[in-house]
Amino acid sequence: MAANEKALEMLRKLSRAVEQSPVSVIITDTGGSIEYVNPKFTQVTGYSSDEVLGMNPRILKSGELSPEVYREMWETITAGRELRGELHNRKKDGELFWEFASISPIFDDRGQITHFVAVKEDVTDRKRAEETLARSELLFRSLIENALDIIAFVTSDGAVRYVSPSVERLLGYDPTRVGDLNVFDLIHPDDLAEAKTKFRRTLETGTRFEQVELRVRRSDGSWRTLSMMGKPSPPETGARGLIINARDVTESRALEEQLRQSQKMEAVGRLAGGIAHDFNNLLTTILGYAELAVGRLKPEDPSRLELSEIDKAAQRAGDLTRQLLAFSRKQVLELRVIDLNQVVSDTEKMLRRLIGEDIDLVVSLKQRLVSVRADAGQIGQVLLNLAVNSRDAMPNGGKLTIETSVVELDESYSTFHFDVPPGRYVLLAVSDTGTGMDAKTLSHVFEPFFTTKEAGKGTGLGLSAVYGVVKQSGGHVSVYSEPGVGTTFKVYLPRVEDAPEKNRAPAVHAALVGGTETILVVEDEEAVRRLTCRSLEAQGYEVLPAASASEALLLLEKHAGEIHLLITDVVMPDVSGRELARSAAPLRPLMKVLFMSGYTDNVIVHHGVLDAGTAFLQKPFTPRSLAQKVREVLDAEKRSPEDP
Repeated sequence: MAANEKALEMLRKLSRAVEQSPVSVIITDTGGSIEYVNPKFTQVTGYSSDEVLGMNPRILKSGELSPEVYREMWETITAGRELRGELHNRKKDGELFWEFASISPIFDDRGQITHFVAVKEDVTDRKRAEETLARSELLFRSLIENALDIIAFVTSDGAVRYVSPSVERLLGYDPTRVGDLNVFDLIHPDDLAEAKTKFRRTLETGTRFEQVELRVRRSDGSWRTLSMMGKPSPPETGARGLIINARDVTESRALEEQLRQSQKMEAVGRLAGGIAHDFNNLLTTILGYAELAVGRLKPEDPSRLELSEIDKAAQRAGDLTRQLLAFSRKQVLELRVIDLNQVVSDTEKMLRRLIGEDIDLVVSLKQRLVSVRADAGQIGQVLLNLAVNSRDAMPNGGKLTIETSVVELDESYSTFHFDVPPGRYVLLAVSDTGTGMDAKTLSHVFEPFFTTKEAGKGTGLGLSAVYGVVKQSGGHVSVYSEPGVGTTFKVYLPRVEDAPEKNRAPAVHAALVGGTETILVVEDEEAVRRLTCRSLEAQGYEVLPAASASEALLLLEKHAGEIHLLITDVVMPDVSGRELARSAAPLRPLMKVLFMSGYTDNVIVHHGVLDAGTAFLQKPFTPRSLAQKVREVLDAEKRSPEDP
């Protein structure tokens, strides 16, 4: 009896354990009919034990698995093997839930299967948590893999353990082969010390670093500027290193530098233009009185030599001011539709004499080159200045190549050159095999008075003039150079569809002819005013001097006789020459106007091009050039009163 009681007690314990089990227990016969379910089953599924007795567990099927899967499961357990796995089932009320099931056969003493028992744990909450985590990880991975920035995990010694796919687009590296990369091998040598210091301090202090810009090598060997920030990896990751976020700022930094350079050149240009204006007034006086003095001397007078040297020095100074005006885009251009190939061909003979025999000149002109709108003389000067620069860079000889072509500058080019609109351009390229220039020299190459030549060997204005002429012509100039390799200047001029205009016949310097007309001279610079009046009086003209626009208007009102010509400076303290001419037109409708200036702001020009029908005399001028221009204006057809 004691043994039977112990057995019964054990059965009771097992029964209570099954009845109170926190997992579902199902017992079926060998045909799959349910003979027993514990209370947990009814709690989980919503079915009572009476409802499911005699039923097949397939009543819980969610319909997500195919009949073949259930057949394989049945074959497994009927073969006497245990089946373990997760099932997505459906409760009585239709709600889906997850179970982890262990289904085993029950054998009798003879080893025959008499029943099947399934022990199933409701894992719905865990599965939902896993799904939530999986969705979160998927979202996180999607954010990382589609990020425009580079996101990376780097160990303390610089080894890259993870990098986002954006590294391939920005730097050209395969993100699946990050094991081959070490960040310290990719950083520019000049930036490496700063990078290592940032990494070390961040790991030591546990604080993040922000906004450090480093140059990083692309897979093709070129360099990109990346703005980086980083923080130590969380301790719970078990990995010691930095999480890095890096943004490519190469283009934006290049544009910022271009903008700074453009603003600097604009400021220097305004200064240069102002200097040229004042200096041209002085040179006009020097040249004028030197010419007048020479005219009074006998041919054998020794003073003529001294005056001649004064004249030559002043002429050279005038050349410098013209180059300053070219740089500051304040010179007057005679824009016409020209054939760039013709300009190069016309200049070629002079170039060959200029560069010397030890330099091989190669000229390659694009056939059927389209036209550009520019000043042919100034473009020729651009070519000469570039050739001189190349010649000086090849003291031991070399090769100078001049090429023309038609190019298309697209949006990507404009991205790196903010002041260049996309479109078709005519390209003039001048290349040499000379000493080349480093990056520091290149950053100053177009600045006035900047030169790498020894003292007395150059003014530093040649390339400045190139810059100004090209810009004033609506074009763009760039330079590419490496020390020991050579230099290429590329001049881009907007193409035009019009056919080139015919070359104008050169002006013939006729003998000076004076006159008896009355001329009103308005000039605020006293020395220039006296010289102008004296020169005109020497030619027989009646001259009325005025130091300001207001004084000139009084003379126009009070003078009893006719005034045939108004000569006025453009830039004056009170009223501009253009405004004076407009105010004078109703008073003297038949009076002609000649503007003079050493500084051509937008009063009488638009981007350096004279308004139609405007007569202009550039300072510095000589009494002879003044007399010729005055006679030319007086003898020209009369203007309309509406266009002073």
